[in-house]
Amino acid sequence: MSMTEVKKARFEKKTEAYEVAVHPQTSRLYHIKLSAKVIANFLDSVKQESYSVQHLEYTPYARQIVASLLLDQTGEEFGDLLRSIVHDRESGGFTLGLEGVTEDTDEYVVFATAVSHLVGVPNFDAMSGKYYARFTVKDTDTSDSYLRQAYRLFTLHTDGTFVDEPTDWLLMMKMVEENARGGESRLLHLDDWKELNKYLQHPLSSRKFTYKAPSSKNVDQEVNRLTFFNYNNKPGMCYIDQFVYPESIEEAKYLRDLSSSMEHDESVIELELPVGSLVVINNIFWLHGRAAFEKDPNLNRELLRQRGRFNS
Repeated sequence: MSMTEVKKARFEKKTEAYEVAVHPQTSRLYHIKLSAKVIANFLDSVKQESYSVQHLEYTPYARQIVASLLLDQTGEEFGDLLRSIVHDRESGGFTLGLEGVTEDTDEYVVFATAVSHLVGVPNFDAMSGKYYARFTVKDTDTSDSYLRQAYRLFTLHTDGTFVDEPTDWLLMMKMVEENARGGESRLLHLDDWKELNKYLQHPLSSRKFTYKAPSSKNVDQEVNRLTFFNYNNKPGMCYIDQFVYPESIEEAKYLRDLSSSMEHDESVIELELPVGSLVVINNIFWLHGRAAFEKDPNLNRELLRQRGRFNS
């Protein structure tokens, strides 16, 4: 076994409560499987404490309490495990689901909240006005970004580009899926991008670009950001093609070519994510997007998003 394989497999573990294995689609990610008993006991304890979704929205400390209820079932080391994986440069991500124990989307929100608060602290999501956002993708759309547009590629990007706060990690959970073909989550680990050094060493890589959000994001500010930055002596990235405003043709061509290079890289993963499952990735060295759906007038997919910072 190579040193890289040893690093990737070092979080593999099996206990009565959960099992951690290298993800079947990519050795960059881990898949964590909780036992049905752990999930059922967790959901029962949430009900006993009367922690509804509304309570979580209105009372911030309750979000930490539901995280502690999950630890009661898995063991305290489970939180350390999740944080270690997301911080790990060789991986930086995992998938995790409710294993069919429930199909109640409110319970999905509670579960995702428990997981996110073991990883860090979610940022306020101005689009929804909450600490999380739920949004649908349907056949027709009148939004002002690619987020809800079903039939076009949602290009690779990082989150938090147009807000002046750390966005270290991202959680995405599939809530509902009906008549959906295509639309896979597309992921690219920065270290797997073959032309990274070409764009990292380009003169414009040290230029700060202006980012402005469309009106639907409810963020009224401009942010100037570097595309690449140092993160633990390795490159981190902050980029989205939709909201960056170049000031010259030269800058526009650099950004266009950078996007095209990532989109066509052979290491892009199209991740299969069942309903009731979530993926967490490190937002500093993972890029994410979405493949286009096949046309269907009855298409209906709902996703949940949380994103935030690591605990200090």
